[in-house]
Amino acid sequence: MIEKLIFYIFAIIMVFGATMVITVRNPVRAALFLVLTFFASAAIWMLLEAEFLAITLVLVYVGAVMVLFLFVVMMLDINTALLKEGFIRYLPVGIGVAILLVVMLVGVVGPENFSLDEMAAPERHGADYSNTRELGSVLYTVYVYPFEIAAVILLVAIIAAITLTLRKRPTTKYQNPDSQVSVKRDDRVRMVKMKSEEKK
Repeated sequence: MIEKLIFYIFAIIMVFGATMVITVRNPVRAALFLVLTFFASAAIWMLLEAEFLAITLVLVYVGAVMVLFLFVVMMLDINTALLKEGFIRYLPVGIGVAILLVVMLVGVVGPENFSLDEMAAPERHGADYSNTRELGSVLYTVYVYPFEIAAVILLVAIIAAITLTLRKRPTTKYQNPDSQVSVKRDDRVRMVKMKSEEKK
């Protein structure tokens, strides 16, 4: 009973945070509400005994990705007036897409497919159970080839991003670190002798 109560509390917090992310007009507040949504999702994963995924969500997304988002949003000069105009303009389309998503989710994960009558409740594990070990054993045995393919795809994406960043452009000014390190004082400093002026 207490688990259901905790689940509904965090589920309400998560739905509220996700709704505020797409409705609030300040980008910084939207990012902070997204952090709240991530924390509520991590709490629900803890209830499902997926501690590794919950901790990874908090450390990676809240601790790294969202901090990067906040830095980018705060450094950019975002015109909130244009955001408000776009929000009102695309509000009917957004409501239609949201209703369609809710209908699809209810049809796929509704009570007729995922109720306790259709699927048995997951068994409780002992204190010595480690979902990190279980996840690693499944990931590197059953799904080892998809895991390696995903790693190769990410490697190709990293190489492509570096290539696009370091490509030569005629309008870009580049610095030569070798010439900066090997510079001497006589190349940069010039002593000028001037006569002193007397105060009148």
